[in-house]
Amino acid sequence: MSALRRVLFSRRTLAYVSAGTLGMTGAGYWYLNSGPAYPASTKETRRPPPPWTPPSREQMLESLRRSSISADEEFDLLVVGGGATGAGVAVDAVSRGLKVALVEKDDFSAGTSSKSTKLVHGGVRYLQKAVFELDYEQYKLVREALHERRIFLQTAPYLSSMLPIMLPIYKYWQVPYYFAGCKMYDILAGKENMETSYLMSKGKALETFPMLKSDGLVGAVVYYDGQHNDSRMNVALILTAVRHGAIVANHCEVTQLEKGSNGKLNGARVKDNLTGKEWNVRAKGIINATGPFSDALLTLDNPDHKPIVQPSAGIHITLPNYYSPRKMGLLDPATSDGRVIFFLPWEGNTIAGTTDSPAPVESEPHAQEDDIRWVLDEVRHYLSPDIKVRRGDVLSAWSGLRPLVRNPSASSTEGLVRNHMIHVSESGLLTIAGGKWTTYRAMAEETVDEAIKVFALHPKNGCVTDQLRLVGSDGWSRNMFIGLIQRFGLETEVAKHLSDNYGDRAWTVCSLAQPTGETWPLHGVRLGRNYPYIEAEVRYAVRHEYAQTAVDVIARRTRLAFLNAQVALDALPRVIQIMSEELHWPRSRQKRELERAVGFLSSMGLAPGAPVPQLEPRNALGQLETGLWNLVKSGSAVVKKPAMTYSRAKFEAGEVDSLKQVFDRHCLPVSSGNNQSLHDSVERKLNKERIREVLRELPGYEGIRAKDYDYVFEEAGFADREDVDLDGFVEICGSLKEVSFAPHSPKTTKVERARIPVEKSGGGV
Repeated sequence: MSALRRVLFSRRTLAYVSAGTLGMTGAGYWYLNSGPAYPASTKETRRPPPPWTPPSREQMLESLRRSSISADEEFDLLVVGGGATGAGVAVDAVSRGLKVALVEKDDFSAGTSSKSTKLVHGGVRYLQKAVFELDYEQYKLVREALHERRIFLQTAPYLSSMLPIMLPIYKYWQVPYYFAGCKMYDILAGKENMETSYLMSKGKALETFPMLKSDGLVGAVVYYDGQHNDSRMNVALILTAVRHGAIVANHCEVTQLEKGSNGKLNGARVKDNLTGKEWNVRAKGIINATGPFSDALLTLDNPDHKPIVQPSAGIHITLPNYYSPRKMGLLDPATSDGRVIFFLPWEGNTIAGTTDSPAPVESEPHAQEDDIRWVLDEVRHYLSPDIKVRRGDVLSAWSGLRPLVRNPSASSTEGLVRNHMIHVSESGLLTIAGGKWTTYRAMAEETVDEAIKVFALHPKNGCVTDQLRLVGSDGWSRNMFIGLIQRFGLETEVAKHLSDNYGDRAWTVCSLAQPTGETWPLHGVRLGRNYPYIEAEVRYAVRHEYAQTAVDVIARRTRLAFLNAQVALDALPRVIQIMSEELHWPRSRQKRELERAVGFLSSMGLAPGAPVPQLEPRNALGQLETGLWNLVKSGSAVVKKPAMTYSRAKFEAGEVDSLKQVFDRHCLPVSSGNNQSLHDSVERKLNKERIREVLRELPGYEGIRAKDYDYVFEEAGFADREDVDLDGFVEICGSLKEVSFAPHSPKTTKVERARIPVEKSGGGV
């Protein structure tokens, strides 16, 4: 006992205990203070920020014109491209004190930058590749992305937030494998980590994500990444550049590059695509940040240029919010062809994607029906079998081009650049291409550093974008929406939406809101019933965010087109009416805007044959014109049969009753073979082979192919039955409606999807 007492109370033991206690205390303190650093709430956040209205587009265009008239007005840099990369370059350069201009041939973030997976992430699959293949480049890519992820969430806290993402596990051996990988992800982030990853039991996983398939589920691992609203982030970058003195113009296209006698670029010819006017812009250096369209500008510079962009199409679909929890995403790391599928809550709905397939460079790529069905098939694999994953639940579907690039300075045997590439041509055209949303800031910093050297510029200071908070951030707090409710009488959902998408600029949006005429809410007339977007956002987009077309508003200032293409279509007449009041559009321009927007929505998954709403007449003459047109249409001798289309509901109002009537006319009594009363023992059934003949009586079913019937019988579980009852008949009809609009592939051979390498599948476009 005495020996034990000496050991327990020795100086060495006391030293060990003291060190252990201090270590545990320090670890506990670090754990309790880890996680995202939210800005502190102050009294000032209850009040609107100082008013600021950016210069008008006309003033911006005039500044561009003056650069070719006076040498004093020459720009240091002309950035071509208004997506994430171009906007990031403009912010970085102007915040260093350089004189910057930016032009975009369409709208800001009209291309890839508005069609991403909405994640701010390091890339767990990149880390897996780095470890198993000892790939140091992949390791550096993950480290850079994790560092930028933290800065991203700090510089625009209202537009980005952390999101827990679940990896469901169906094999016991995968538990330590996935857990170790997520822990390594945490360690790699270091002090910039968001929250620590953790294990979930099967019961807890199903409680958190009840839609998950429970059969064979072992548990889950949850790790944290970031999420954002991509096009709203792009607009915030543009406004931040403007606030620091940059000159920006959307819908302005570079048609020609100007060179001096030494063969070096000194400006560009620019065309306003809205008016057709052209003029020259002088600049010491030109930066090509046009993403998938990089080759177009490089060809303007050198007609012999060989293409370096190999675009890859990634499609995403939007599903209703009941497909996923509101605060938990899901990642399927092992799909049928090796790519990653994300299943994420976003802006009140659920998005799923992405695919990866070669695609041509085009302004508005369409999501192919085969790719949409592939995503739906993958979603079915990890959702509970009592959830019918239906094509009709796809509210929107879009395709984004990921600009995979090959460095023109590299040898022909060199592969595609994994992250991004900076190249300077002989004429001095500086091209930045590749990369992803998460690393836009680092890409911009490298690009401006290179531009300063190549063009011999003299900035006033170094890069400050790692600390520069974007427009809308300074007066924002997580509780700011309460002040909006109390001051303007908004619905809670609307106030939260405005706070999370405009930051402290939400006060300005609310100041434009019209009274509802109801006891509650007092302000905030919605554009669509089920979405929190209000009419004041349209006026704000025109006056403060350079929105010039209806598509600018429904797709990128608001996100209606991405969330629900049909609701966006229904809101179009009111959006066009408000923009007409602000921009003084004639009736002819309004009609063009409607046609243009309907065409755009067709690329966003709008149901084929969806009826186009009419513009509201502004005066008596317009009302007379609309009335006469409706009379002509109603008196037409040709009456088209209603086109069968997909819908969130399987059947239109009254359609089930019509199906029952058809079934009653053709069904036959079948004895159940029991000893109950005659009424109970006879069932009414329809021979399965007669269903196709019977449905020809109903409009829309006549064009369905025989193999579609076979597919539906198999999917609904009737392949081995001879007869179906009424419920089975109705279910078959509903499934036929879902497959009836699928495109008929001319190919007779089955196309096998190749496995997708990690660098092309790690998180969308």
